[in-house]
Amino acid sequence: MKISFNVAENGGGSYRLLAILRWVMVVVFVSFGIQKFTLQSAQGIVQYISNSPFIFWLSVFGLRGEADVLGVAEFAIAALLVAGAFSPILSAVGSLMGVVTFAITWSFFFTTPGVVKWSLSTDPIAWNLAGEFLFKDIVLLCVCVVLFLASLPQSVVRSRTT
Repeated sequence: MKISFNVAENGGGSYRLLAILRWVMVVVFVSFGIQKFTLQSAQGIVQYISNSPFIFWLSVFGLRGEADVLGVAEFAIAALLVAGAFSPILSAVGSLMGVVTFAITWSFFFTTPGVVKWSLSTDPIAWNLAGEFLFKDIVLLCVCVVLFLASLPQSVVRSRTT
């Protein structure tokens, strides 16, 4: 049995429209990657990294180094997504790396002190500006999940139609 991965650009119908999501995510990852090389961004993400159970270890690279590592990773994901328009396996790898990236950043919503205030009052979940900034990542996570599932062989994801 031969398993063949897929790319939206080679698909038909509504499946082909998923290619738009790929190119939007390329722009997102390139822009996020560029930002990581600025001092302002490096200073802004230190609170998330230092409190993360997943990437706290990046602090060994120092303030600028941890941001640089993340910037390079985001450029790599963008490159994999671009290559994924032509290579189904790279499409799956790039989108899966995007899923991991946004799952980690979404976790900051819960692991960074002061971002969310949980209460039993009339406003059970209140977040500050950092929380609002992180909340968008749930949408980006979902986009990467859709791209990943669209890359998988039909035998793995039976509900997709071509």
